[in-house]
Amino acid sequence: MSITVAALRETAAVERRVAITPEVAKKWRGKGVRVLLEHGAGEAAGFPDASYVDVEFAAADAVLAQADLLACVLPPEDAVFGRLREGSVVVGQLRPYGADARLAALSARKLTVFALELLPRTTRAQAMDVLSSQAAVSGYRAMLIAAEACPKFFPMLTTAAGTIRPSKVLVIGAGVAGLQAIATARRLGAQIEGYDVRPETREQVESLGAKFLDLGVTAAGSGGYARELSAEERAAQQQALADHLKSFDVVVS
Repeated sequence: MSITVAALRETAAVERRVAITPEVAKKWRGKGVRVLLEHGAGEAAGFPDASYVDVEFAAADAVLAQADLLACVLPPEDAVFGRLREGSVVVGQLRPYGADARLAALSARKLTVFALELLPRTTRAQAMDVLSSQAAVSGYRAMLIAAEACPKFFPMLTTAAGTIRPSKVLVIGAGVAGLQAIATARRLGAQIEGYDVRPETREQVESLGAKFLDLGVTAAGSGGYARELSAEERAAQQQALADHLKSFDVVVS
């Protein structure tokens, strides 16, 4: 007997994503897994019910009553967990820290829970790294918003009336989101610079066609992460950064 993988429509006010897309549903069905969704679960993400092939739909209560595994983007209301069958599995970004009521609801139903945002960032788990994938989306989107808000053109334009120079853009932070923002600004034609307290990110920034902004303050820590700056280092960094910010049209951090 196959298991039932299910998902509800996300209820957060600004949330448009869906935990199971038509492509993912197709992969599950290919493995003989039953896929059950709430009516309209994917509509906000651009996936009407008709775009799902060989997938069942039902009201939320019926979905929860039959789910062996509930996938979610963000944690649903705590009451939802009480409507799942005991021993079911919940997978998603569940934000467990400081959520005592949520954890109590999960424990009361004896649910097995995987908070994907806490997944160890190892090579084997790379395909499940929701923080990196969504950070890339955030960096891309942030630069598009910046381009729309900027009163100047991003690329250089040569017209009959003369040449318009490209906007100067600074991205602070060269993590996953920052690198994606840099790549997006570069594709939009801006003159782009990137800054990070970790000197080893210079190569990554420059590989995207951007210039690395060196403020003379480094804070490389263990595991590729930055360490906390001392008060003196922070003051020096802020002063140096303030001096450079005057020359940029857009700053994304």
